[in-house]
Amino acid sequence: MGRQARVAVVGSFNYDLVAKTPRIPVKGETILGGPFFMGPGGKGANQAVAAARLGAAVDMVVKLGQDLFGDQAVENLAREGVGSDFVIRTDQSHTGTALIMVDAEGENIIVVAAGANNLLKPEDLERAWPAITGADALLVQLEVPMETVERAMQMAHDAGVRVLLNPAPGRELDPNWFRWVDVLTPNETETQLITGMPVTDVETATAAAHKLLGLGAGAVVVTMGATGALVVTSGGAELVPGFKVEVVDTTGAGDAFSGALAVALAEGADLAAAVAFANAAAALQVTKLGTAPAMPYRADVDEFVQA
Repeated sequence: MGRQARVAVVGSFNYDLVAKTPRIPVKGETILGGPFFMGPGGKGANQAVAAARLGAAVDMVVKLGQDLFGDQAVENLAREGVGSDFVIRTDQSHTGTALIMVDAEGENIIVVAAGANNLLKPEDLERAWPAITGADALLVQLEVPMETVERAMQMAHDAGVRVLLNPAPGRELDPNWFRWVDVLTPNETETQLITGMPVTDVETATAAAHKLLGLGAGAVVVTMGATGALVVTSGGAELVPGFKVEVVDTTGAGDAFSGALAVALAEGADLAAAVAFANAAAALQVTKLGTAPAMPYRADVDEFVQA
């Protein structure tokens, strides 16, 4: 594998409160469910843990509250081997928290109380400049302020660092952003939201992805669940198939994919091979309940791919 890949993550931490439920309740309804568990999550932290478990040296830039969940976040990042030199604590808000229900089919609904994640500012990134500009890949999402994401991408791009943007949770994006993005990884819903074009199958996803390439993105990888992931570049489009597994919980699948993609690209894999590796990591992740605790380790992914 050679030199250990270096991945910088600028993003969120949320403490996940997860309850299994036979089905998602309707408005005003109470359902008896269970089991219940708590654990570390948030798109940024999930992706950082995924990348660390897959063998990268990971630095994370994140803001946490001065509370119990923040303490547990610091402990968890240390336990997972994620560099925490750029973890910032604040007494101005609580640590991000996510309330999650997972039904019998593994589908979920989530409410995020962002808290300290909303206080991560562009100026907070300046101290992390060496980690961001010295990485092989920067991984960002949209659970922290947009101006902070923008600044992180600018810093990395200007330093020649590959920028991966996972545009989740979905929202409209400033068209100027795409010039800083080497690999954009939306799902079908996010692709439709960003482009304003219908995305219902491979053909429509390809058309939407070409629009994003036209705006300046280096490559677009549209994740399509069990179908796999559609890789679209100026050289053409390729569907990299997914893996059939028994789904327990889809929460965090996109984060497993993003973390794995960053590691593979940082190690020098070509895009299609990196996406195949990321599909494998995501497939393993959905076979377990939870987000960060369910992220697979490198040996597991390698064994799964070879099986």
